[in-house]
Amino acid sequence: MTRRLISVILALASVLVLFLLIVWIGGMINPDLQLDETALLRFVFVAIGLVIVFIVYLLTRSSGMWDVGTREVVYMAIGAALYAVFSFLFNGTVFAVPSVSQVALRPAIAIPMFFGYTFGPTVGFFSGAVGNMFGDALTGFGLSPQWSIGNGLIGMIAGMGALFTVKKRSMNVALILSIVLAAIATVFYALNPNLENLLFFAPDAGVFGDAPITVFAGLSALVGLVLTIVIRFVFARNEDVAASVTWSMLGNLIGIGFAAISDIWINGFSPTVAIVGEFLPAAGPNLIFAAILVPILVAAYEAVRRQAGR
Repeated sequence: MTRRLISVILALASVLVLFLLIVWIGGMINPDLQLDETALLRFVFVAIGLVIVFIVYLLTRSSGMWDVGTREVVYMAIGAALYAVFSFLFNGTVFAVPSVSQVALRPAIAIPMFFGYTFGPTVGFFSGAVGNMFGDALTGFGLSPQWSIGNGLIGMIAGMGALFTVKKRSMNVALILSIVLAAIATVFYALNPNLENLLFFAPDAGVFGDAPITVFAGLSALVGLVLTIVIRFVFARNEDVAASVTWSMLGNLIGIGFAAISDIWINGFSPTVAIVGEFLPAAGPNLIFAAILVPILVAAYEAVRRQAGR
């Protein structure tokens, strides 16, 4: 075994172990964090997500982007901690979005995207997956391990642009795939604009209300796509900023798509409910935050590096 292979296996194993510990300890501390009869199926999708990451690694293992040393381990811990804390701060009823399950506006999603693009897919995956799992535990509304894996996939894919020596080519690949995915989801919404969703009003009191997905949420994937394209061309001379937001967009679409589709089996949703009722309310706002916040983080990091003479 090579050092690179060992480091990736250890990172994936640590994600699984931390998930199990959070479920075990969290369930003892807070009954709301106990998983129901779907626990096994949820972890089946956790395993599927981990296998997907490992397969992607095997297909691209010649790339140095998978290297994990002491510095990357530190970044993994920092990224996960930051994402957990900010997810906790923003994942509340004030920022709830009409959906079939609790979906909140999450500007913190920019954190795993930034860490993935800047420090590599392993760092991005760990930051997104573990950070989201800890954030859900801190919030106390319940644990969804498969959604945490989806958040990890967001961070991992954000770092995949390093596969391409020509960044413009990498942006074209990510952009084309993103256009296709955003278009498919928007078509689902156009065909089902009045789908009834559950909106969290007062979770402490167990109060819910029926509300259809808003037009803005239904079209938010397209809005995020347009914003990303604008950012790409506005920062055409800064390829790091342009590439980071483009790959973050693709990561968000695939990661949230993985999580929403898993609920077809876990929660018994139809594909329409999963896409219109979960995917769009979660992925669309994430795209908008990615287009706004990821460029700021990448530009700030570049400025710090220049000042440090790196």
